[in-house]
Amino acid sequence: MAKVLMKGNEAIAEAAIKAGCKAFFGYPITPQNQIPEYMSRRMPQVGGSFVQAESEIAAINMVYGAAGAGARVMTSSSSPGISLKQEGISYIACAELPCVVVNIMRSGPGLGGILPSQGDYFQATKGGGHGDYHMIVLAPQSVQEAADLVQDGFDLADQYRMPVMVLGDGMIGQMMEPVEFRRGEPPMLPEKEWAANGWSDRSKPRRVINSLYIEAEICSEVNRKLKEKYDEVVKNEVRVQEYMTDDAEYVIAAFGTIARIARNAAQKARELGIKVGVIRPITLWPFPYDTFAKAAGSVKGILDVEMNQGQMLEDVRLAVCDKVPVAFFGTQGGVIPTPAQILEQIIRMKEGK
Repeated sequence: MAKVLMKGNEAIAEAAIKAGCKAFFGYPITPQNQIPEYMSRRMPQVGGSFVQAESEIAAINMVYGAAGAGARVMTSSSSPGISLKQEGISYIACAELPCVVVNIMRSGPGLGGILPSQGDYFQATKGGGHGDYHMIVLAPQSVQEAADLVQDGFDLADQYRMPVMVLGDGMIGQMMEPVEFRRGEPPMLPEKEWAANGWSDRSKPRRVINSLYIEAEICSEVNRKLKEKYDEVVKNEVRVQEYMTDDAEYVIAAFGTIARIARNAAQKARELGIKVGVIRPITLWPFPYDTFAKAAGSVKGILDVEMNQGQMLEDVRLAVCDKVPVAFFGTQGGVIPTPAQILEQIIRMKEGK
């Protein structure tokens, strides 16, 4: 299939349609507005449903309903809008419903601004809502990967019956790049025997979707079951990319679009004779702890680079267990770090500053 030039938000929307998404519920907020705009036009063309809800809270609860009926369903928003969805996401996780949530991050805290940020790492990976739950969190670095991970996200959501978040920054949503949709037609989906989509066969028990458990013993059992599922995800679904790490003396840790800038910095460092590599987590949850732990046994230092005040930094430090120095360079407010700035930090680390 030929590549087409698309804006990231539109590629995300088209990828969802090609993955078999049949329902989209959202509410406008920059810098992700092109996703619901695109869906409002395309969903009726494929026999799907689009609703611009009255609020983000309404949208996520519509997702709960459509997912509970067995539909492939998606919502999207940006930072403060995702905050409003957190209660519903927690309900969805408890009810074991598959869905895809896209967050095109903007700067914060508060309403912040419309420029790109990576300040929602904690919210996405540590459970922004209440209770013990997780989402699989996928972090694309390009428009192509955003499309791929959206499609993978639907499959993972169905496989594990849990919400999946595709976490990109404003650059991912707004940049234009060539993209190829590798999945031409929606897949043939297995029947979701758990879905509450009617009780026509009275010989089978009723299908009940629930996230309310009053009795302590029952709620404890629900949590135990969820924990077993999360352990399986940790065991099977870690994704990470390494770049020039085989002989690296220093490693840059970065996710999303910042990893592309980090690779440029690593190349410039090698031109100066400094052996630098990059480790890019693709799944932010589950986090590739083992990859960083292995790197800690051979490198002299790790530089974590993010567009926030140091959120993934905590997981990197946890992974290396003080076996190697971990430095941090971050930008906030929509300021994008440059390769030169990252290179300067690598040189400072090499010089022990």
